[in-house]
Amino acid sequence: MSEPTLCCPVGGYCDRCDLLVGLDGLRVTSVARDDGDALTVTVESESSVTGCWSCGVVAHAHGRVEVRLVDAPAFGRPVRIVWRKRRWVCPEAGCPVGSFLEQDESITAPRSKLTARAARWAVEQIRREHASVNGIRRQLGCGWRTVWETIKPILQAAADDPARFEGVTRLGVDEHIWHHVSTKPSEDGGRGPKELTGMVDLTLHPNETGELVVRARLLDLVPGRSGDTYKTWLTDRGEAFRARVEVATLDPFHGYKNAIDDQLEDARSVLDAFHVVRLGTKMVDDVRRRVQQEIHGHRGRKNDPLYRVRNILRAGAENLTDRQRARLADAWAADDRHVEVEVAYLCSQQVRSVYHQPTHAEGRAVAEKILDSFTSCPIPEVKRLGKTLTQWRTEFLGYFDTDGANNGGTEAVNGLIELHRRIARGFRNLENYRLRMLLIGGGLNL
Repeated sequence: MSEPTLCCPVGGYCDRCDLLVGLDGLRVTSVARDDGDALTVTVESESSVTGCWSCGVVAHAHGRVEVRLVDAPAFGRPVRIVWRKRRWVCPEAGCPVGSFLEQDESITAPRSKLTARAARWAVEQIRREHASVNGIRRQLGCGWRTVWETIKPILQAAADDPARFEGVTRLGVDEHIWHHVSTKPSEDGGRGPKELTGMVDLTLHPNETGELVVRARLLDLVPGRSGDTYKTWLTDRGEAFRARVEVATLDPFHGYKNAIDDQLEDARSVLDAFHVVRLGTKMVDDVRRRVQQEIHGHRGRKNDPLYRVRNILRAGAENLTDRQRARLADAWAADDRHVEVEVAYLCSQQVRSVYHQPTHAEGRAVAEKILDSFTSCPIPEVKRLGKTLTQWRTEFLGYFDTDGANNGGTEAVNGLIELHRRIARGFRNLENYRLRMLLIGGGLNL
């Protein structure tokens, strides 16, 4: 380590160094650089009169104790703070305290190895910069556990705050896979259920121009994917929370629908637009594969007319180029039996069009036409889609009654979750996973 550099040769304090280090109440006495290029800043408090925190009697100074802390990086280097804490002795014979060290939770929490500033910096690096804990500990020049054991209580306290559930009027739900290993109990090497159910706040908020927009934030992650899982979570939130929810969006999964019907009786359920369109796209794929088998007796091959347009069939008609439209026309003309695929494609485009009408009223009119006509279609896949949408009629039409409510914000949060799971290269601990995802999903009031 280099020789410590005194901030003031005459033994006083340097206001400019104190301003640069920025630890209120502490004065810089020296700065040194060690062999690993880390900076070590030594600080102490000025002399002052201090009372015993237990009995209030004026305490006597009794030397200092050096405490080493990890601080946020500065000037491209890790930083260590050496806090020369004052030790005080209570002169009151009957006081149970005896002696104590000065404390300041604005500098660091009791028994923490990181400064409060470093802890805040680490939290923001995860939340805003998509950093991993391993990447943070490299920048701080400390261990993984030193970082996580400092910030985990901060995240846990925020997760336990019931205030973060206030103001939710639109609620989304979706599932995702958080690991792909054994589901045996943890003592046998497994991590428990692979599927988690995530609840997302989709409440509308005004932006800078006054327009109402969704600012999706993750509310919770719970193990399992079932109606009972969602129902239990809703029950635990309490009557006040459930009464505020006006719109509940979901994917076409009856378990979640049953939970919403049971716990959110006054809320309007809305089937997610993306998943409705995907049902139509899947229907076209099913018809194409069936017709392919019936005509050729095998799966699609590169020279088969239907196989060559398989990707075009998944695109919106309004986005096709003239060349793509010509390829579709050639595919229809190649065999009269391709008419089923053509009709199915037109039906899927009709489903897609309900979300692209100039007004919600016009979109609803197209949707009702679909519900009335698809179930009588002679093509079995189209008829099956019609029956599915009829089962979800209220939720399907709910999109037009709620000014276009959808589960898009929930899918966006799932995208963030997937990103951070890859950044971390997987998680072994469910609670650590939940806290990290609540942080990056905006579900914690920090």
